[in-house]
Amino acid sequence: MNASHQRDPARGAATHELRFRSLYQDGRALSFPCDAAGQVPLDGLSERLRRNYLYARAVIGREFFLPEVIAGAMH
Repeated sequence: MNASHQRDPARGAATHELRFRSLYQDGRALSFPCDAAGQVPLDGLSERLRRNYLYARAVIGREFFLPEVIAGAMH
């Protein structure tokens, strides 16, 4: 994944969210900051978030749906 991502210059935060929804539990999801193309800044994530992100990607179709990019969702 590309480490660059779009930021809101006024807040310095990612302007989008990459959300992995659970296949089996309504309301359960993992979300990560990203750019408009869905690129997550791996270098900017904590170790825990990075592990969760890599896990979510690895179990797409078994535990999570394909992720969706949501504009303006992260603060």
